[in-house]
Amino acid sequence: MTEKSAYAAAGVDTEAEDRAIALMTDAVRSTYGPEVLWGMGAFGGLFDASRLREMRAPVLVGSTDSVGTKTVVGAAMGSYHTLGMDIVNHCINDILVQGAEPLFFLDYIAMPVLDSRVVTTIVEGVAEACREARCAILGGETAELPGVYAPGQLDLVGAIVGVVERDEIIDGSSIVPGDLLVGLPSSGVHTNGFSLVRSIFPSESFGDYTNELGRPLGEALVEPHRSYLPHVRAVRQVAHIKGLAHLTGGGSEANIPRILPEDTSVIIDRSAWQVPPLFQLIERVGQVDHEEMYRVFNMGIGMVMVLAADQADAAIGALHGEATIIGKVVPRSDAARVELR
Repeated sequence: MTEKSAYAAAGVDTEAEDRAIALMTDAVRSTYGPEVLWGMGAFGGLFDASRLREMRAPVLVGSTDSVGTKTVVGAAMGSYHTLGMDIVNHCINDILVQGAEPLFFLDYIAMPVLDSRVVTTIVEGVAEACREARCAILGGETAELPGVYAPGQLDLVGAIVGVVERDEIIDGSSIVPGDLLVGLPSSGVHTNGFSLVRSIFPSESFGDYTNELGRPLGEALVEPHRSYLPHVRAVRQVAHIKGLAHLTGGGSEANIPRILPEDTSVIIDRSAWQVPPLFQLIERVGQVDHEEMYRVFNMGIGMVMVLAADQADAAIGALHGEATIIGKVVPRSDAARVELR
């Protein structure tokens, strides 16, 4: 038995990996700009950072995350392209809250038996989101891990590096009582809370048309995580953003306090926006406590901006009304840091 066939017998098909690389090459290279000196095929991607010399004091910002068990829903729906978009946009939003613009992205895809078609479709989704953000795919890893994942399972992880001027970092330190919270709508569940979702809805129901949603349940669940990069770019042209909170796992109660000065709290008016039907469906069918819904899901608000009261209208105008004032900053008291009313 040759070394190659022995490896294949152990469950690793190196030829499948070669096929996947060949199929994804065009998608990856479509994200390249002149700053990518060496990407696919290199042990490490090379990125020319000389243009950062034009900045006064550039600060690199890095983050990594995964799409979690949304991969299970995506696989059940055959919606791999959207999973690729999910991981990029989630990572972009995580560095965006500190004011960073993305530079390059790296992905990690793992599955028990490598499916070159699935891998390629995921990477095409990654590439689409990266092109929209003007962010290069600098590298990645495709891992075939027999015995680690069950058949049909996969894992999708991303890492991103961006840059921001030191004096333009958004850190929440200037937030004071009287500032307003402006909420930006989410596209759906985004990429957290899917373990709860899957405990409520069996995979067999994902293809069922749902009158409340006007489409199959699964289509609504795999809607890609929204990138707020265009929104923040637009608002920064007309207003000073004091703080940004990406509402991921833990919802508003867990994420907004991460940007607040110690002497402040916030009051959120839940009547300020309409909770999307998808969350209402999850709450009703799963008999989930109403307050717990806000601790798990974004409930229709995916990003929160904190601005001075006299700048909120300009920010909303820059977004053509696609945002709403949802609360205000108040002095901290013995109550919770985030009070939902």
